[in-house]
This record gives sequence, C-alpha cells and structure tokens, in this order.
Amino acid sequence: TLQKEILMANLEGGGINNNLDDEEKLLNEPSGIHHHQQQIISLRNVVKFFLLFIGITLSSLLLYHSSNNNPLQFFPNHSYKHVPSFASDSNYVNTNGSAAGNLLHGYNSRAANVSKDKKQKSKLEEVLEKAAMGDKTVIITTLNAAWTEPNSIFDVFLKSFRVGNQTTSLLKHVLVACLDQTAYSRCMEKKQVHCYALTTKDVDFSGEAHFMSDDYLKMMWRRIDFLRNVLEMGYNFIFTDADILWFRQPFAHFYPDADFQIACDHYWFNSTNLDNSPNGGFNYVKSNERTIQFYKFWYKAREAYPGKHDQDVLNMIKHNPFIKDIGLKIRFLDTALFGGFCEPSKDLNLVCTMHANCCIGIGNKMHDLAMALDDWEKYMALNGDEKTLRPQTWTVPRICG
Repeated sequence: TLQKEILMANLEGGGINNNLDDEEKLLNEPSGIHHHQQQIISLRNVVKFFLLFIGITLSSLLLYHSSNNNPLQFFPNHSYKHVPSFASDSNYVNTNGSAAGNLLHGYNSRAANVSKDKKQKSKLEEVLEKAAMGDKTVIITTLNAAWTEPNSIFDVFLKSFRVGNQTTSLLKHVLVACLDQTAYSRCMEKKQVHCYALTTKDVDFSGEAHFMSDDYLKMMWRRIDFLRNVLEMGYNFIFTDADILWFRQPFAHFYPDADFQIACDHYWFNSTNLDNSPNGGFNYVKSNERTIQFYKFWYKAREAYPGKHDQDVLNMIKHNPFIKDIGLKIRFLDTALFGGFCEPSKDLNLVCTMHANCCIGIGNKMHDLAMALDDWEKYMALNGDEKTLRPQTWTVPRICG
C-alpha cells in the first residue's frame, strides 16, 4: 500500500517523468554531441566542396584566357608540341604592361647573363645613338670574317654607296654588326661606318657559313634576335644584307602606314598580298610594340620549324592569326625598285637596290655583283637623254640566278 501511495504521488508530481526525462537526456546526450559533430563536419565538407568548385572554375577560366592569348596556339598541331610556352621561356623580357606586351610576358634575361647583357646593351646603345638619323633610323648589316676579306663582299657593299645616286651620305648611318673578332677589326679599319661586336659565346662565325648549314642557321637566327633588341631600344632600322648594292635612297618608296616592309624574291604586283615571296635580306622596320612582339614571335617560331632559316619561317607564319591580332601592318616591296638576281629590276632609272639572292657561294656572288656595279657605273656615265631614251638594264645574273 505504501508503495502504491508513493507511486501515485510520483505520477501526480511528475517525478517519474522527470526522472525519465533526465535519464533520456543522459542517454541522448552522447548522440546529441555526435549529431552536432556531424553537422559541423557536414558544414566543413560543404565549405571544402565550395572552395574546390571555385578553384576549378577560376583555373579553367585562366587556362581558357591563356589559350586565347598565347600565340603558339596558332602553330600547326604537329609542331605545337615542340614549342614551349612563352611564359616558361626565360629568354624573353616584357617591355611594358600593355595587352600586346603581355602576350609574350615571359621574355626575361637569364640571371647569369644580366651583367654581360647590360654591358653589351650599353655599348649597343652608344653605337646606335652615333649611327642614327634624326628620326632614330639606322642602316644595319651583319658580317663575319669571310665576308670582310679584302676585295670581297664588304668592299663591294661600301663601294655601291659611293657610286650610287645621292647615297654616299648614308654611309655615316650604317652600323655593321660583326659576328667575330676578325670582322670587327676589319670593320674598324673602315672610317665611314660604325662597328659593333655581336659575338656569341662558344660559337665561331668567322668562316664561310654554307647555305642551310648549322652555322648558317645560327647566324640567321642570331640576327633576328639582335634586331629585336634594336627595336626594343626604340630605333627603327633598314636591315640590309651585305651582298646588296645600294644605288638610290630608298626612303621615298617606303609606305608611311606600314610597320614592317620587306623585299621579295618574287613580287606579285600587290604590296599587301601575303603570297608575295619575302626576302629577309632587306627590310625596313619601325620600332613600336607591334614590331617588337612580331620579332619575338618570329624568333620563337624557329622552335616550331627546326632546321628552317628565318626566311622560310617567315613564309610559314605570315598568315598566322597572331599577326592580325597584334595589328602588324606588312608591306612587300616591288622588285622593280628593290630587285635581285631572283627577279632583277628592268629599268636602271628606277632601281634602288640590287641583291645577290638566288646565288650560293661568295665567289659567285662577287662575280655577278662586280658586273652589276660595272653596269651601274656605265649607266651613271650617260647623259640625261641617253638614260631616258635608251632604257638601261642589267647584264646580270650570269653565274647566279
């Protein structure tokens, strides 16, 4: 009876329920903690998943943007794999923060060569300043020992300025980039021109570099990289091979709206036709962001087309979308004015330059260049009427062509 009374009292007072509630709390407390921990872990997983999603999305956007701005995407698929990313190449230096400049932002000097490069650049700036015309234009050629032999290519080149029509004054604007010490010493003997030692470590360019040999290719690409350097220093240039005879000043025949103008082996009567056959031996280039990016692109493209020289690679990249993207304006020069042995100009009343192209070997070049000089001197000896009434033409090529 007492137990019943106690039980009834507990039921009425809620004692049993309270005890049960307390026990339930104690029993449920661990599971509550576990449930709370599960909520925290779930929240962390959501945060991790969200951050991972954001990271993947941003990476995809960056890769997409990079692929759209990397000019190497325009190379053929079979060759693209041979070309490392511009951004990973430590040879390149970005000239400014512009959109075009950022396309090739990886162009940085190697740390080990910084001191030497600065010294060479300082010397080059000094020579460029002395050689430049009022508008910072320089006439540049490159030579090695073989081409500076006495009574060889270099002497014929200089003579053409002296016998040309109002070209003697241009000699003081000629900068000779000498590829070896012998060429530099011989250049310094010529008082009319400026000389710069463009040497390359562990490479001997002094001998005759036969067409398409390894040394020939190295010389051609060394030249392209050097010219890029000149552009970055703010100088325009007319590059001329030393086997080109200068008979008249060319400036009146350049296109004022063009960034890059180049002579042709064969000209198809339209200065904007990309199907013209360019010849890298004569070109007029203005210094601006477009040409700087173009020369970097041209130089880098050698890796996509191994075993090709600069002219072949130019033919392969001239239709590349990158050229249009950077806004480069290209013009091809008429062979009637800037001719060569491939396609000689027909009228000596018009000709500005004559190039010993389509000709292999120093001896062969010298033979036909000497004949071309003789043709010119005979032409210059005529009076005005004789030049007009009897159009004069060339007796060359003989051995070349």
